[in-house]
Amino acid sequence: MKVLLAEDEQRMNRALCEIMRQEGYDVTAVDNGEDALYEAESGIYDLIVLDVMMPGMNGFDVAKKTRGAGVSTPILMLTAKSELDDKVEGLDSGADDYLTKPFMTKELLARLRALSRRNFSTDDGVLRFEDLSLDVKNAVLKCDNGQSVRLGEKELRILEYLIANRGSVLSRETLALKIWGYESDAEYNNVEVYMSFARKKLAFVESRCEIKAIRGIGYELRCRDVR
Repeated sequence: MKVLLAEDEQRMNRALCEIMRQEGYDVTAVDNGEDALYEAESGIYDLIVLDVMMPGMNGFDVAKKTRGAGVSTPILMLTAKSELDDKVEGLDSGADDYLTKPFMTKELLARLRALSRRNFSTDDGVLRFEDLSLDVKNAVLKCDNGQSVRLGEKELRILEYLIANRGSVLSRETLALKIWGYESDAEYNNVEVYMSFARKKLAFVESRCEIKAIRGIGYELRCRDVR
């Protein structure tokens, strides 16, 4: 799961990156409001963690502009302020949750899990589609028939994104941005290679689901009819 972290205090920035990466999050960190907005508007992140007090543009304005650009990614605001009016402003600016500094690591991770469940509409952090269950934290794909298999990082991200966007056709460009990021030099044929690996994992667990290539458009996760 890709997380954007915007925090200008460098020690806090490094500490939060380490905490989230240990939990399996793919973190991109910035330290000012302009970079935060630029990254947030790309739409490639699954969660955004915004500090309120940042140089250039504060977190409230970043959240407002991000929502104004049509990006619905869940936002967690971080701030040293605890006054009610500040919390209200944060939520009114488009944030989904609000965490006051100092905070415990367990609380931060709990808030992130809650937002990720909201984003993917799950109650326990496991993504489900038809006969599939994807345990994102442990990188395990399971089928209702009892078969399971461990996934590589890119296979996990591909299946995570396909399940989260079930019913939609996703272009190679979107998948490349979402999984490799726009600064990566990954070629589009990388998407095809790892898509093939993901298909093999679906076949291994004998799922009824399959990844269909829509010629000239992209990919969609579908379930075969059983007669």
